[in-house]
This record gives sequence, C-alpha cells and structure tokens, in this order.
Amino acid sequence: MKSLPAVSVLRRVRGGWLPAGCDLQRWAAAALGARASGREISVLLVGPAASRRLNAKYRGRDRPTNVLSFPAPRAPGGPPALLGDLVICPAIVRAEARAQHKSARAHWTHLVVHGVLHLVGYDHERDDQALRMERREIRVLRGLGIANPYRAAVPPARPA
Repeated sequence: MKSLPAVSVLRRVRGGWLPAGCDLQRWAAAALGARASGREISVLLVGPAASRRLNAKYRGRDRPTNVLSFPAPRAPGGPPALLGDLVICPAIVRAEARAQHKSARAHWTHLVVHGVLHLVGYDHERDDQALRMERREIRVLRGLGIANPYRAAVPPARPA
C-alpha cells in the first residue's frame, strides 16, 4: 500500500459540501507519488474575504481565488517533512464547479492536486512550465478517475 502524507485541515468556514480529510490525503498522495511518504501538508479552508486578503497580499491580485499554495522553506540536508500550506476557498470552488459544469468532487480533486504540485515546485508562469504542470495534473487526475479538466465543455479558469 502506498504511504500517505499527513494532512491537517483547519476549517474557517461552514456550510456546503467539503471533502473528507481522507479524500484530501488521498488526492495529495496521488499528486506526490513516491514523494508522499513522511510528508505533511496543512489545508486551511477560508471564506472569500480571507481568500481575497491573502491573494492581494501574496500575489498582488485583489480578488478571492480558489487555491493558494505556500511552500515551506527548504531546509538543507534532505527533503522537508512539511511541504507547506494550501489555502482553499470552498465558496469559489463551488461556484467554479457550477460554472464549468463539473462535480464539486472533481473540481476539489483538481485544485488539491494543483496546489500540492505547486508545493513541490511545479509552476505555470511560463508556457513550458504550464504545459509540464498540466500534463502532470492530467495524469494524476486520470489515475483518480477524473476527466481532463483542461478539456471541459466550458473552458475552466486556470487555478491560481
């Protein structure tokens, strides 16, 4: 059996469907692959106002967003146990899923995989980086039974 990363969840929101911690853990493990063993990720679930504040402060974008990734500082001498933090806004995730005609579970899965890949160094600032990251996301999501999110009937917004 594949080793799973430790995932701690702090909920600052109520209402609406939220995935179980074991789902977040499984999705993070799928994104990490062989790097999952002994790793830790924290997930903070926030409302749109908090998402907007963090997005403005750390990315210079004054609007709420679906997911933010904050990689942990890298210590010398091997891979860190703590990979970093994901901040997810369930209200944005729900609205995007509806607008993109996806299930909430499929969109959550995509955003967790996307966020975790950011924690391990993937990015999409340049076209070549975006292509590499999207290919990895598609592969991981296929393994989880989720369709290619970049081939949806309604073009999805690229996760933040």
